[in-house]
Amino acid sequence: MNNPPEQTITYSIRDSLYLNVCDRCTLACGFCPKYRDNDVHVYEYNLGLETLPSAEEIIAEIDDPAMYEQVVFCGFGEPTLRLAVVLQVARFVKENNGFVRLNTDGLANRFHKRNVLPEMQGRIDAISVSMNAQNEAVYNMHCHPAMKGSFDAMLSFLKAASDYIPQVTATAINGLEGVDIDACEKLAKACGVEFRRRELDVVG
Repeated sequence: MNNPPEQTITYSIRDSLYLNVCDRCTLACGFCPKYRDNDVHVYEYNLGLETLPSAEEIIAEIDDPAMYEQVVFCGFGEPTLRLAVVLQVARFVKENNGFVRLNTDGLANRFHKRNVLPEMQGRIDAISVSMNAQNEAVYNMHCHPAMKGSFDAMLSFLKAASDYIPQVTATAINGLEGVDIDACEKLAKACGVEFRRRELDVVG
């Protein structure tokens, strides 16, 4: 496949294969290097996209899904904005004995104006949702959502996700002003999901 120069569609970190499917987002998080530093690099990988890859182009970049611990939809954009592409690629990975994780802001239902979780069932094994804050005020301060009601929409997505996805985890970043990690963990538990603390500026 001929990609535009330096365009990275797939990239490996340790035993995981990451899929860079979108460069747009429903949030403009102040801690994201794309917005904070105008930098779209992770390690040596340039995740800037000149063109959005098709499902077929992404699949062509995946050699053997089963050789990785997990295949992860994650880049400097929100994968679920291209839901049809995510679902098509995820089906390919599952059909070839791979484990699929989706990193998301949890706003897919709000964006698509429907519950998309049933469409993910059987194709997505694990979802990692960026909760980012313990309340709406802190969330808005850091994440600058484009859609009103995003914090509540994200929580609703978290509460519903476990009915369709085997592993659901909420995350928040330690080191951000006003973010109470303990409160975030309690909120995640109240939503019926697991919690993982991330560290500021630590990726992968």
